Amino acid sequence: MQTLLRWTSIVVGLSMVAGTLLSLSRNPHWFVRGWDFPRVQIAIIASGAGALYSWCCSEGALHDKLFLAAVLACVAWQVARIFPYTPIAPVRVQPSRRTSSENRVRLLISNVQMENTAHERLLRLVRDTDPDVLLAVETNERWVQALEVLTADYPYVVRRPQDNWFGMVVFSRLPLLESKVEFLVQDDIPSVFAVLELAGDRIVLRGLHPRPPEPLRDQDSTPRDAELVLVGRWIAKQNGAPTIVAGDLNDVAWSATTQLFLRLSGLLDPRMGRGLYSTYNARNPLVRWPLDHLFHSNHFRLVELRRCDDIGSDHFPVLVELSYEPEAPAEQQESKTESGDQKEADERLEAQADAAQTGDDRPSKP
Repeated sequence: MQTLLRWTSIVVGLSMVAGTLLSLSRNPHWFVRGWDFPRVQIAIIASGAGALYSWCCSEGALHDKLFLAAVLACVAWQVARIFPYTPIAPVRVQPSRRTSSENRVRLLISNVQMENTAHERLLRLVRDTDPDVLLAVETNERWVQALEVLTADYPYVVRRPQDNWFGMVVFSRLPLLESKVEFLVQDDIPSVFAVLELAGDRIVLRGLHPRPPEPLRDQDSTPRDAELVLVGRWIAKQNGAPTIVAGDLNDVAWSATTQLFLRLSGLLDPRMGRGLYSTYNARNPLVRWPLDHLFHSNHFRLVELRRCDDIGSDHFPVLVELSYEPEAPAEQQESKTESGDQKEADERLEAQADAAQTGDDRPSKP
C-alpha cells in the first residue's frame, strides 16, 4: 500500500510540475494554454502530492529531496501567480471616497450560456441589482427577444444575436453617444464599442468575448490573444480617455496574455487585493476560475464588486460599480509596459495573420 501511495504521489507531483513548466511557454496550443487556468488547483494538488510523498518516504535520499524540491518550486510559482488576487495582497484599485452617486456607473456582466432557457433568472437579477449597463454574451435571437422587456428602463441597446455562442447585447440606461459592433479578428466573433455619457463625461466601453483555446476542434489561443493585443494597443492610443473593458475573455486574470493586455492598455483590475471572483464553472466548485472580467482606466475608484448568484448558466454574473473620479490617477498609477511587451504583441498579431492566411480559424463553443 505504501508503495502504491508513493508512486501515486510521484506521478501526480511530476504531472503538476510538468504542467507548470508548460505554462511558462508562449506556445498557443490549447493543451499548453490550458495549464494557465487551474493554478489554484495545481498548487493544492502539488501540495497534497508532496505531503503524501513525505509521509510515505522518510529516507531522505537525494532523489527524495530533488522530488520534494521540484514540487515545492511548483507550488511556490503557482502561489506567486495567484497571490495578487488574494485579499492579503495590496489593493490595486482604491475604494471610492465620494458619497454622491452622480458620477457612478454600475455594470452587470453575464455569460448567459446560449442553451440556458432560464431567462427570468437574469431578468430578476437585473431588477435586484439595478445596473446602469448590462453586457450579456452568448446571446442568440431567443435570448435577445427574452431581454427586450428591459428596453422600458434601458432604452439604449446594441444587439448582435448569433447562434455560434458568440452573440452579444448591451442594454444601457445611460445615453450611448456612439455605438457599433466590430469584428476585430474573426468575422464571426463580434465585439461592442460604445461611448457612454456619465454626468456629462464620455466613458468608452468595450465589450469582448474572444474565441477560447479548446481541444474539440484543436483551436489554439492565437485569435484570443490577438484580439486582446489589438484592443490593448487601441486603448493606449486614446490619450487617456476614461475606459472600461468587460466581458468573458476566455482567459484567466493571471495569464501572460491578460497581463500583457493590462500593460499595453494601462488598465487596472479591481480584483487585485480583493479575491479571485471565479465565475466559471458555476456548476463545479472544484474546477472554477475567473473568466469574466472588468478592467478600467485609473480614472475610476471602486464602489462595489461581487460575484452574483447562479442564473442557470455555466458562468456566474459579475456586478461592478465604479465611481468616476478624475483625481484618482494621482493615487492609482496605470499599468506600465515592460521591455519586450511590444515585440511580444507584434508576434501575437503576426501569428493571427499567418493563421488567417492558412484558413486555420475554427469555430468552437467557449
